[in-house]
Amino acid sequence: MTNELPRFEMRPLGQEEGGGYLIEFPEFPGCIAVGETPEEAMAEGADALESYRNTLRELGRPIPASGDVFGGQWRQRVPKSLHAALARRADHEGVSLNMLVTTMLAEGLGRRI
Repeated sequence: MTNELPRFEMRPLGQEEGGGYLIEFPEFPGCIAVGETPEEAMAEGADALESYRNTLRELGRPIPASGDVFGGQWRQRVPKSLHAALARRADHEGVSLNMLVTTMLAEGLGRRI
């Protein structure tokens, strides 16, 4: 197992949940671990992930490749002038910048399919 973990989410657990930290791997449903500290949770998560992958191998199931899950978000850098023009257009149409750009992308993609 490499030292690099695939994409993970970590959150603190409340006292009613026992405290500590929970780590989970969205690309590996059900693969979770807990630890008293974030570092311990990551170490426990690495062990859980290795066991999870071994189980998939034993069952003859495919192991998800990192990055196979699309969360619906990414960062895109654009020129300031384009950002300003899009913001003005969104304001003129009474929608958020996010909604305007999403609609434009969907319409543009639809024309190419």
